[in-house]
Amino acid sequence: MRTRLWIPAATLALTMLAPTAAMATASDGGSAAYEETRKASAEKAELLTKSYGTYSVQYALIDHGEIVVSGHSGINDEKGQKPLTADTMYGIGSTSKMFTTAAVMQLVDQGKVDLDAPVVNYIPEFTMKDERYKKITPRMLLNHSSGLNGSSLTNAFLFEDNDSYAHDTLLKQLANQTLKADPGAYSVYCNDGFTLAEILVERVSGMDFTGYIHKYMTEPLGMSDTKTPQDSPNASGMAGIYYPAYQGQLPNETGNVIGTGGIYSTAEDLVRFSQLFTGQAEGILSAKSADAMEQKEYKTPLWPGEADNSIGYGLGWDSVDLYPFGEYGIQALTKGGDTILYHSSLVVLPEQDMAVAVVSSGGSSTVDQLLANEMLLHALKEKGKIAEFKPEKSYGKPVKADMPESVLQYAGIYGASNQTMKVEISKLGELSLSTEQAPDYPAEKYEYSADGTFLSADGKTKISFVTEENGRTYLWTRQYASLPGLGQTALSLYSAEKLQPRDLPAETAAAWKLRDGKKYYALNEKDTSLAYLLGPTLQLSLSKQLPGYVLDKSITGSNTAASGVQVPGLSGRDIVNYTFYTQDGIEYLDAAGSIFVGEDFLKPLYVAKKSAATIPSSGYAKWYTVSDKDAGKTVKVKTPVNGSFAVYNEQGLCVYFSVISGDQNKVELPANGSVVFVGDAGSKFEISLQ
Repeated sequence: MRTRLWIPAATLALTMLAPTAAMATASDGGSAAYEETRKASAEKAELLTKSYGTYSVQYALIDHGEIVVSGHSGINDEKGQKPLTADTMYGIGSTSKMFTTAAVMQLVDQGKVDLDAPVVNYIPEFTMKDERYKKITPRMLLNHSSGLNGSSLTNAFLFEDNDSYAHDTLLKQLANQTLKADPGAYSVYCNDGFTLAEILVERVSGMDFTGYIHKYMTEPLGMSDTKTPQDSPNASGMAGIYYPAYQGQLPNETGNVIGTGGIYSTAEDLVRFSQLFTGQAEGILSAKSADAMEQKEYKTPLWPGEADNSIGYGLGWDSVDLYPFGEYGIQALTKGGDTILYHSSLVVLPEQDMAVAVVSSGGSSTVDQLLANEMLLHALKEKGKIAEFKPEKSYGKPVKADMPESVLQYAGIYGASNQTMKVEISKLGELSLSTEQAPDYPAEKYEYSADGTFLSADGKTKISFVTEENGRTYLWTRQYASLPGLGQTALSLYSAEKLQPRDLPAETAAAWKLRDGKKYYALNEKDTSLAYLLGPTLQLSLSKQLPGYVLDKSITGSNTAASGVQVPGLSGRDIVNYTFYTQDGIEYLDAAGSIFVGEDFLKPLYVAKKSAATIPSSGYAKWYTVSDKDAGKTVKVKTPVNGSFAVYNEQGLCVYFSVISGDQNKVELPANGSVVFVGDAGSKFEISLQ
């Protein structure tokens, strides 16, 4: 799963953190020595681990079928007993989508799948509460234009647990959903489309997805270090993973939506895989299919105008014209991936028969992509394919001009998935952009310029407004973002659409007012879920700026709220609608298949010399608050088989999770904190004072 390349208001976020050491080895490809490329790669990889939040990174460059640069940097296990090697495996997140795409295209080559036939032809049991679903085609799954809401990922990311629940229940979850747009209307990043494509491969081939990719991709290409959770790979062969807010190394992360984001691999294996797209593995994927994958599938009526960009979907690819390679007259394809703790980037130059893969623990796919870009540019220069590196770009300083009064109409509240932003425009031509969900984040300032857009003072960000044929008005953000030592990336997208306030009936408004500002606690994540490390809660806050809304969702009834935003690219992805329901006198919240309960239903944990907590017949997690009289007490918990518990401080940060901390199960209860017990229905947790 590729996580959102988040734009808080208009600023491109490049994730950052820290750790050490570098090494590079390779044979030269005969056509170039690659000494400068190896040196630059090692230096920049070390920069990632020392300055940009990456614990470890592994990289490889292939040229005409030969791996000519390979190396790694950083720490692996915290005890220093397992050094990084070329076959240390990393989760590649959404780069897994390229395996799914290639698998579908292999079936197209064989005449078993028609990209433009309905998906229901291949998965007859696929159904939704929306008749438009019958128009969804395999092409739409692969180019992100299916209209599916986005991500049904309950129990998808677990610690050392290959439970296939998220894959197995997808069709059931989709059966209770509606579409957010007409199939084919526009492309917006969608994880569920690729899990559905994974199921399509299984139905048509008669094989499980893991078995399929091994037989038809990893084995023919010699990719011995590419596995899935269903292979139950040895965790000791995985790169060590860490979370900045929790001390110590974590158990291995499993992504159990394999075709969406669950494959493990190495940088060297990924560049071997890239040969499918450079004509070096014609017997596995036809040149016709590889070419079809790199077409500009994102070119629908609802897409911003031409601009330098790192987002522009093909089939599977995040971009089929990646900046800055167009500056050199070279086409570049890219796919990035982020799970919660692993990250990756694959950049392919099909006409040059070259590719770079970067995988990492910590950091982000964006930073990995910048390293891949730099490696390829150094190699191209060393081979004489480019003469010099192009200078970094900007949009220039604002050129003072009088702003037409008509521009004032674009002020207002804009929405993207799970956020709203306020656009203020003064008659003097000053634009201020702030995010309601981040009130402490400084408002961004822009000045009206002679070209009719608003520019940042440094000239790196340009904003304008577009009213599309669908009648919706969008905030168009174009941006150049740089990281010292790692070059520059570009982004051009509609970052939000203008929303209008809603008048609510008194009864509806009263029902939602009772929920405003309250915290809700997840109940149906499995005991091994990474959600318990991250803090499985959400706070429901009614918009103060936009009456009738909670986040981007318009309130549609006393118990329902639904997002109506239709934003292509990234900012309209992962739409989550809210439905409240009452059972046995308790109100629950269903948000994209995740079930929550409000803070009002949490009771204080009873701490005595000996006490217990039992999971109810529903199997839902049991949450408790820590009372004033028990704050500071140390308790020991005996957990049942298939059970875990976690403790959170007043700020909601996880201070103890038994899945990570092992058999110790002893923890001091924090003041104003909370405790959750998770396990099978009827399982009992024995609690004793220490």
